[in-house]
Amino acid sequence: MKKLITVILTLLVASTFAFTQGVNEQKSTDKEKVYTLKIGDVLTEDDPITLGLKEMAKNVKERTNGHVLIEVYPSSQLGSTSDMIEQALSGANIGVTADTGRLADYCPDMAIYTGPYVFTSVENARKFIDTDIFKSWDAQLEDANLVDLSCNWYQGARNFWTNTPVYTPADLKGLRIRTMGSTVAQETMKALGATPAALSFSEVYSGLQQKVIDGFEAQTTAVYGQSLNEVSKYSSDTEHFFLYTALIINKDWFYSLPSEYQTILKEESVKGGEYATQLVKEVENKYNKEMADKGVTFIHVDKAPFIEASKAVYEKMGWTTLKQNIDQELGQ
Repeated sequence: MKKLITVILTLLVASTFAFTQGVNEQKSTDKEKVYTLKIGDVLTEDDPITLGLKEMAKNVKERTNGHVLIEVYPSSQLGSTSDMIEQALSGANIGVTADTGRLADYCPDMAIYTGPYVFTSVENARKFIDTDIFKSWDAQLEDANLVDLSCNWYQGARNFWTNTPVYTPADLKGLRIRTMGSTVAQETMKALGATPAALSFSEVYSGLQQKVIDGFEAQTTAVYGQSLNEVSKYSSDTEHFFLYTALIINKDWFYSLPSEYQTILKEESVKGGEYATQLVKEVENKYNKEMADKGVTFIHVDKAPFIEASKAVYEKMGWTTLKQNIDQELGQ
């Protein structure tokens, strides 16, 4: 009997050792694999966001000893923002920088983050990313098979660019303004008096030339990168959106990584976002001055009428209470 017990114990120990060794070997094998992530944006090669993504790619490669490689594809090489989100949803190893309004199908309340005048300052917009409210939205994204690596990729404040001067919302009446494809962006244009136009950002230049649109709204770096100042006479500093964007990837691909690599990817996404944000702040004034020298008239507006008109968006979207909660969370 004692011999039988000894044999059984020996077998159990051996089995446990073999299992543990197998798990360790699997972990070792996982870490020796090379994982490739393709990240795209609709911005130019030298846009601060693209440069931030390249900085992130370099740092991730270094920290994982070349086992996680990020390939950056600017200028819509992987398709439009919506196309890339769809590819990520379908399981492709693709990431994309996207405004949160485009993520409303998967987390409806998240779209408010790119709503009009949600925040009283850029600092408050950044601070909000670290709140429990925002973290609950990230959890909803994961339920939809998407992971938000970080949402601190600041592209700048969005202003109106037109060929007729805009001082008040009344000046936007009847103008066909190209905006982002999200519902909140479309409703914002309507609330401010404009007619929203659906057009790929890469087609804005020709759209203005052919008078398909009368203007557009965008951040300084994107305007400069696409030379849109060549077809726009006026820029009105409404700053109706503070454009912080999220870096979104497929959930299954993310969790296929060893946990150590998951941590590195998220940490370097935050660092890349901060790097890009700093670049944006450094070049905005420089770009605006260059565009002014080339003929663009920059108009300083009273934001009060725009803020008042935009309140209709919160009622339309059912966000009145949510906006109050955000204000209370930030003390604004």
